[in-house]
Amino acid sequence: MAGTEAEHLLGALDRQRWTFRFKADGLDADGLAATVGASTLTIGGLLKHLALVEDVYVTEKLDGGGYGERWDLQGAGESEDWPFRTGEAAPDDLYDLYDRNVERARAKLADVLAAGGLDQPTASHHPDGRPASLRRIVCDLVEEYGRHTGHADLLREAVDGRVGEDPPPGWRASRGKGTFRG
Repeated sequence: MAGTEAEHLLGALDRQRWTFRFKADGLDADGLAATVGASTLTIGGLLKHLALVEDVYVTEKLDGGGYGERWDLQGAGESEDWPFRTGEAAPDDLYDLYDRNVERARAKLADVLAAGGLDQPTASHHPDGRPASLRRIVCDLVEEYGRHTGHADLLREAVDGRVGEDPPPGWRASRGKGTFRG
C-alpha cells in the first residue's frame, strides 16, 4: 500500500493478470469457445491473445527482439485478430501457453527494472522517434489487461455465472500444467 512507483505498477499488472487468469480458469473446450451475442470473442482467444501480448511486450517492445517462430507457426501476422480466431487449442495447451508467457514476462520485467528503473529507454518508439520508457511499456500492459479482463468477466458470467472482481483468498489455477501465481 506504500510501495514505490515500480512496485505499484507491477502490482497493478499482476492483479490484472491474476484476475484474468481466475476468469479464464477451469473451462473445458466448450467453455473456452463460448461467445456472447454477435461477438466472436472467446476466453480461449483471449488466453492466446494475452500470451502473445506478454511475449511481444518483453521481446519486441522492450529490447527489440522478435517474438519468433513459435508464433509464426501459429499464424502470427495473418491479421490483427488471428489469436482471437485461433484460440481453439486444447484447454491445457492454452492455459500452459498463457502461464509460461506470464512467467517469462514477469522475470524479464523484474530483471530489466533492476538494471535501470522505469525511466530507462526501450526498443519501442513514439511516432516522433523518441524511445518509449519502461514505464510506458508497463502502463500499456496494465491497459491491455484492463480491457481484456473486462471482456473475460462478461464471457465467464455467460458461461457459468462466475462473477467477482478478485479471486477468492487461497485460489489457485486448476487447469494447465503451469505454476501460475498471482
